[in-house]
Amino acid sequence: MPALRTVAFSLLLVVSGTFAIAGERPNVVMLLSDDLGFRDIGCYDGPVDTPTLDSLAARGVRFTDFYSGCAVCSPSRATLLTGRHHIRAGVYSWIHDPSQQSHLLEREITLAEILKEQGYATAHVGKWHLGLPGHGKDKPTPDAHGFDYWFATWNNAEPSHHNPVNFIRNGEAVGPLEGYSCQLVVDEAIDWLDSRSDDEEPFFLNVWFHEPHAPIAAPDEIVEQYGKVNDKAAIYSGTIENTDRAVARLLKKLAAVDSPENTLIIYASDNGTYRQDRTGNLKGRKGQNWEGGIRVPGIFSWPGTIRQDRVSHVPAGIVDILPTVCGLLEIDAPGDRAIDGSDLAPVLKGNEKAFTRHQPLFWHLQKSRPIVAMRDGNYSLVADPNYELSTSNMFEEAWIPQIKSGSYTNFRLYDLVKDPQQKQDLAASRPELTEKLRKKLLEINASIMADGPDWHLENQSE
Repeated sequence: MPALRTVAFSLLLVVSGTFAIAGERPNVVMLLSDDLGFRDIGCYDGPVDTPTLDSLAARGVRFTDFYSGCAVCSPSRATLLTGRHHIRAGVYSWIHDPSQQSHLLEREITLAEILKEQGYATAHVGKWHLGLPGHGKDKPTPDAHGFDYWFATWNNAEPSHHNPVNFIRNGEAVGPLEGYSCQLVVDEAIDWLDSRSDDEEPFFLNVWFHEPHAPIAAPDEIVEQYGKVNDKAAIYSGTIENTDRAVARLLKKLAAVDSPENTLIIYASDNGTYRQDRTGNLKGRKGQNWEGGIRVPGIFSWPGTIRQDRVSHVPAGIVDILPTVCGLLEIDAPGDRAIDGSDLAPVLKGNEKAFTRHQPLFWHLQKSRPIVAMRDGNYSLVADPNYELSTSNMFEEAWIPQIKSGSYTNFRLYDLVKDPQQKQDLAASRPELTEKLRKKLLEINASIMADGPDWHLENQSE
């Protein structure tokens, strides 16, 4: 296993926890990786040199069974910011602004809004992909979701990670930039930290990288460590190491702003990789509700608060981020709506027996087969739809009535502890357990679909 390191588009939450001093609030910084595989980075036995990330794992808790909010990008990000299933939040699939009304609903309460209410300065830098105005669509910008400052792209860095031309800063196009996206995003984060008018004010810094999502690019001197400079696998690895280097620069700046003992870091990826060779031999990949499409790295580090150098096998995921941050900061999560995630604070503080997940982890993606998946304890239940949609790869909002009213068939059951590669279907041999879990899945599904917005209608409420 390579030495300690960090990755591309990962989720990093920094919370400087000076609770010993009355009235103070910790800072919160979140980093998210894009399309990063379960078996990409060093501390997950991956081939990429990521010393920053590996050192975070050594100083905290690494989850072996950590999950994205969805098997594709936009929905997972909606889940991360809200602690709610993405369909409740208005996002059925990845967002294509020119052809869809869909976006993160303004009526949702995001982590940024919660922290802003607590007196935090808030900023988002990097990929957004939760809907932006343009193309004849009047969609909200990140400031409508609680971010005072934002520097973002609709979707991917264009034309690639190298010299992107499509960043927008606070509603104004930035124009061509020189450099690599991950480094430019960290430059912006550092500039924002330096420009704060009140350096005593707590801050929430949301950092979402583009790497290693295609179209990929990385410096040749990094790529050459993994193969030829024109080899896609080598470039893919190069984007991850390049991001690790960018994260190292950000962490150095954060350490100058506050001590590492006052910093909580949470790391993950928005979904699984598109490269089958980086899933750790798990079944499926990005876009599929098999383990390879939804299982991702998950690391929590907060020296002095979270126990160090621990590996947890408790199933957890991006859906748990909002309630966990609220729990660690001792503030209330929204109480007027369903929160699908659970507070992981007991697990992080070394008391796993005190942790209770109030609802199984659940995934829905209309173009995936299986279309739904649920994790309850050691078991995974998956199913296919009992209806057919058109063959379009792009999400069509006209499908929404069928999605909301449809049900499921071909249920399959797997013991993920004994069979993480999901090779042995236990549904026939464990009919009572299968039926019990099927009822749970349908109950969760009904609740989520009842909240799902009707984007196909002209006057959809936001």
